[in-house]
Amino acid sequence: MAHAQSDPELQQQVRELREQLLQVRKELDAMKAQQAAAPVPSGPSAWQTPAAAPGASAPLTASAASAATPAPASAGTGLNFFGYAELSYMRPRNEIAATTATAGRGVLGFGYRFNETTRMAAELEVENAVASASDQGEVAFEQLYAEHDFSPSLSAKAGLFLLPVGLLNESHEPTRYFGVFRNQVETAIVPTTWRELGVGVQGTTAAGLRWNAGLTTSFDLAKWDPTSSEGHESPLGSIHQEGQLAHASSLGGYGALNYNGIPGLNVGGSVFHGGVGQHQPGSAASDASVTLAEAHARWQPGRWDLSALIAQGQFRGVADLNTSFAGQPTPVPDRFGGWYTQAAYRLWQQGEQSLWPFARYERLNTARSYSGLPEGLAPATQPDTRTVTVGASYYLHPQVVLKADYQRFLNDSNLDRVNLGLGFDF
Repeated sequence: MAHAQSDPELQQQVRELREQLLQVRKELDAMKAQQAAAPVPSGPSAWQTPAAAPGASAPLTASAASAATPAPASAGTGLNFFGYAELSYMRPRNEIAATTATAGRGVLGFGYRFNETTRMAAELEVENAVASASDQGEVAFEQLYAEHDFSPSLSAKAGLFLLPVGLLNESHEPTRYFGVFRNQVETAIVPTTWRELGVGVQGTTAAGLRWNAGLTTSFDLAKWDPTSSEGHESPLGSIHQEGQLAHASSLGGYGALNYNGIPGLNVGGSVFHGGVGQHQPGSAASDASVTLAEAHARWQPGRWDLSALIAQGQFRGVADLNTSFAGQPTPVPDRFGGWYTQAAYRLWQQGEQSLWPFARYERLNTARSYSGLPEGLAPATQPDTRTVTVGASYYLHPQVVLKADYQRFLNDSNLDRVNLGLGFDF
């Protein structure tokens, strides 16, 4: 039978065990301090729509996005930098002289985590390389807000932020969509990137539901120019206030619901309703309003990436305003909308590199009908614009992509074009 250990041996073992426990406690305290100083996610908001970067071999979940967050620029400050860029070359098939190349977007942002529950984010965007009175570029804040977590499943934000509408508006980095340019429906109908000043609340449930609701600024119909084609190109984009001295006597509200309870699947929709007349004295549409509703789905089974979206918009109370626009080429439409469907396939992958051919079909109309126009003075409503885009994205890394595609405009072959692009984010 083994002899019992002597008291000195037992005391030595107890001391060693105590030292080991103290060391473990120090390591746990260090981990807690590091988490408290962790930066905000590399995208501006942890509550944005989780969308897989197509170059990734597996869908990017919210938890995976947090785990992939880069280390803070300065330990203990909670400061984090992020950004993205997209550059493009566009060559029309039948009008070589219209070929263009541009640094379409360059975005730099930073986030700061004040503590475990409160953070802020600022995102500055430069479009088309140069911004001046004689150039076509633009410099603007894309986001500028503060956010607070009340619990792991409930958060709120205030400031200038992106609305949770569609598949692209919150996740619009070039590595997160196929094609050199963003799809037309989420450009002309949903005015990506659509941001407003306001307050928003968002949360999740254990069943995989994610909900958003908020009160924000809205659009300003006084910006509508009936002599310009801008309203025809994007009805809401042409009257977007972008947080710049925004008229706010007429506000807007939004709600969104998404289901992500099955890995690789996102199904959801959103509604925005807001006043656009802004109660301006003497306006023929001081009480006018707009409603935009959309539904979307994205499924990523295995090598496939499948998505679809439909969006419908309607202006109300614009008949009297259109009467004053009689004879002008671009009155305010009553209804506008569109839809698209898209399929991509991961044809090849080696390490972090991958090749994704894709095809997309879109159908949209920015002016389906008008009201308030005398007979004979209303512009003819146009048929739906139909576009087929085929191409491929080659990912050198999940955050660096080379793109090429061909777009065929079924209504007007003179618009057909070849596009090349480079995109990256960090």
